[in-house]
Amino acid sequence: MTDLPRIVGMVHLPPLPGAPGFDGDRASIRRRVRRDAEALDAGGVDAVVVENFGDVPYHPDHVPRHVVASMTDLTGLVRREVDCPVGVNVLRNDATTAVAVAAATGAEFVRVNVHTGARVTDQGVIEGRAHETLRLRDRLDADVSVLADTGVKHSGPLGVAADGEHTVTGDDVDDLVDRGLADGVIVSGPRTGEAVDTDRLEAVADRCGERDTPLYVGSGVTADTVGDLLSVADGVIVGTALKRDGETTAPVAEARVRALVDAA
Repeated sequence: MTDLPRIVGMVHLPPLPGAPGFDGDRASIRRRVRRDAEALDAGGVDAVVVENFGDVPYHPDHVPRHVVASMTDLTGLVRREVDCPVGVNVLRNDATTAVAVAAATGAEFVRVNVHTGARVTDQGVIEGRAHETLRLRDRLDADVSVLADTGVKHSGPLGVAADGEHTVTGDDVDDLVDRGLADGVIVSGPRTGEAVDTDRLEAVADRCGERDTPLYVGSGVTADTVGDLLSVADGVIVGTALKRDGETTAPVAEARVRALVDAA
């Protein structure tokens, strides 16, 4: 990314063709995506992320070709609608498709839920594939940054320490940056829309600060908390708080975007 965006808004895609929730209306998907992108851009966000949020239940790793096609088409649509940088997240953890879509559409970054290590999720055990993601980026000669989650939401550790606890440690961050070559780190709460634990955020922020690595808060950000969070992290990724009535699956409300940007 040429400039580090502070406020990153989410374009949560409705169920795409092939997903159980798809209603058969492709045109309505494009209208919704265009409206959400325009509202985020007009509201003043610094970047947006296109994510196949509606495709539950998610494929654990590689998505089918029809999802790749839809993601490429809709990311390209968003790129044409906004003046800010665009990112891609292909759920649940298809980082190679995200990089390919970003390279094809001119998007500037991707979010990777499990980049190194392994996590237990509702899709089963998901293992990081940093070795594939970074080599593909090199082969495509793509100027695409990788923002990687540490202890991603909707997941748990594969193992626990002798005391029965597992918290995000400096080693987790080091693995993402040193061994996974991530360009930035994301820390989030336990689930979509839920706030990150303050102690955990500060611990990750300390290690990222030592390494001069950008840190983003990836869930639970609101207009009331964004100022405090930006005093610790470099940026925030916001979805639920920008939606009508604060409902994650609702359309983006431009007034809510402006309120959060003003608060920041």
